[in-house]
Amino acid sequence: MKFTLSWLKDHLETTASVAEIEEALTDLGLEVEGVSNPADMLGNFRLGHVETAEKHPDADRLRVCQVRTADGLQQIICGAPNARAGITVVVASPGSYVPGIDTTIQVGKIRGIESHGMMASEREMELSEEHDGIIELPSGKPGDRFIDWLVENDPAKVDPVIEIAITPNRPDALGVRGIARDLAARGLGKLKPRDCDAVEGSFAAPISVSIDDDTLDGCPVFYGRVIKGVKNGPSPAWLQDCLRAIGLRPISFLVDVTNFFTFD
Repeated sequence: MKFTLSWLKDHLETTASVAEIEEALTDLGLEVEGVSNPADMLGNFRLGHVETAEKHPDADRLRVCQVRTADGLQQIICGAPNARAGITVVVASPGSYVPGIDTTIQVGKIRGIESHGMMASEREMELSEEHDGIIELPSGKPGDRFIDWLVENDPAKVDPVIEIAITPNRPDALGVRGIARDLAARGLGKLKPRDCDAVEGSFAAPISVSIDDDTLDGCPVFYGRVIKGVKNGPSPAWLQDCLRAIGLRPISFLVDVTNFFTFD
């Protein structure tokens, strides 16, 4: 069972650290199998500003970019379709490990022209599956740490992920709400109320369900709800980030909502 710290805090009002939460979970019989933090892999990346982007003399799809970085103006060769002057980017300088491609960046030559680093995409940073272009940031100064920018502007992408082992006698801990309830009882915070607006039905259900007399003992009552007018499409970014954090791939809004509440 995986969940993020912010997801837990949606249910639990607490100021406890990750270490304190780990200890409390262990005391409750919920063995912590591991804690991971995406921020651990992103500490070496800095922001840069593309000053110029000229066509590579020997490759139509490559651009020779002059990028303002923490180390001054650096020449970086880039093949992304959105590489152009005037954008703020994420720079992996020589010596930086890029998790999405399992590579440590080195100074090298691309078609005869030296390149001092790379400008990264979200997939190369393991932040999402987006790989059509390099990251473009709406703010930030050259030399700023990318991790600091994320903490301030998009904290869901650097949210600690806690994984616990669930024994067969603890199905209540297969949801974040159940874990939060246990931690609140342990004294680690206060369980937040779960206020939900009532949904009024305005039409008769087009299906009927009957329970046979010989199975009535096993299913004395059945409830269901028909939902109309739902438009499928991509999920909002916060929902996609939440699912990716626990190892699920976003599919569509309807699928993602179902998966979210399976774990919530």
